[in-house]
Amino acid sequence: MAKEKRSNVWLGVAGLVINHLGEWLVVKKRYGGLDGKWSFPAGFVEPGETVDQAVVREVQEETGIETLVQGLIGFRTGVIKAEVSDNMVIFICRMTHQEQLLVPQLKEVYEVCWMDPVALSQDPNISVMILEMAQKTLGSGLQVIEGINPGDIFGYTSYKLFF
Repeated sequence: MAKEKRSNVWLGVAGLVINHLGEWLVVKKRYGGLDGKWSFPAGFVEPGETVDQAVVREVQEETGIETLVQGLIGFRTGVIKAEVSDNMVIFICRMTHQEQLLVPQLKEVYEVCWMDPVALSQDPNISVMILEMAQKTLGSGLQVIEGINPGDIFGYTSYKLFF
């Protein structure tokens, strides 16, 4: 979605995917403030999708890896130039199956790879968010609760809680 269509409230998502060796799936971004930096696969939520649908889509688009959301592990929020509310929901995801090939979306990323979080934290080309996360002990995150309806009056077509 183009910046001008997002208004001044942005909602993005990022996905932390960890393989059986404990390595993190990272991409080296091609644009913006993260150009040339290692980051998690990430992007903006599109109209008509939930944040968990958006992260599954973004991880697959940028890396070729199909995932399922396991839980919510973080939320990043900030204001850009005193006018844009920039928000990102950070999920932990698991691969749908282990034997998947990495396929970088070269329009948005230079490369995609699996990296050990300790080695990643030593790389000078790392995003601040990943650096902070690499220095923490991460749990499995907040868990998803599905199949509930807060009431037909609201008109939700999809509704999930993460607790």
